[in-house]
Amino acid sequence: MYNLNGKVALVTGAGGKAGLGRAIALRLAAEGADVVVNDIVPNRTGSPDWTGLPDVVREIEGLGRQALAVVADVSQSTQVEQMVGQALERFGKIDILVNNAGALAGRDRVPVVELEEVEWDRIQNVNVKGTFLCCRAAAKAMIAAGQGGKIINMSSVSGKKGTARFAAYCASKFAVRGFTQALALELAPHRINVNAICPGLIETERVAEMAAALAPAGVSADEQRQLMVARAGETVPLGRIGQARDVAQMAAFLASSESDYLTGLSMTVAGGTYMD
Repeated sequence: MYNLNGKVALVTGAGGKAGLGRAIALRLAAEGADVVVNDIVPNRTGSPDWTGLPDVVREIEGLGRQALAVVADVSQSTQVEQMVGQALERFGKIDILVNNAGALAGRDRVPVVELEEVEWDRIQNVNVKGTFLCCRAAAKAMIAAGQGGKIINMSSVSGKKGTARFAAYCASKFAVRGFTQALALELAPHRINVNAICPGLIETERVAEMAAALAPAGVSADEQRQLMVARAGETVPLGRIGQARDVAQMAAFLASSESDYLTGLSMTVAGGTYMD
């Protein structure tokens, strides 16, 4: 266990029931942090048994920590500044930033010759610009506080190796890794560590979204999802698809003092599928 008592974390893209953001937020809270959770809407699922951010707040409070939900579009600078301002108004500081918000899979998962400019821009605006805007706003607050900090950016194994039909997504995740390295050098004098996590295929809501985008004619989204999960179990050296808790464990480590001498790294969480 890590000691995050007295720390304040901001986790973006945290409203999904089976998402990485929720898992990371709950793990940081379990380690002692108060958590600001964000998403672009209070509830993206529309499910009657899941209210999105309000449920995540209740779960964090159930762990004995304080929580604040902030609805904001991370690709919009004004909304990002307002989000960070709300976090500072409530808690007085931000010690940990986890840039987890990501663009939904959709019509970007096509060959480049079929890729529409609007889809390219949509992916870059959330995955790259959103990471930049949140880092810029949170880093200013961390520098002003003078107490160091931890920034964790969500990349992907697709940010280490290109994949056909994933050009927009791959480009965005390669960009996150380069941005992470540059920012790590800039913030090192302020004792702010900046690292990235590169998950492989993780069993979250995004698997269903990817399946819907990639399913060939005559194959349902659910059938494609089951195929992807089964294939992961057969091809991943550790024998299973990744779970949200696997990524949350890495985030907790990078958010803790145990990672104080690590910065500018891209940590792969893929069960041995990718080893660089």
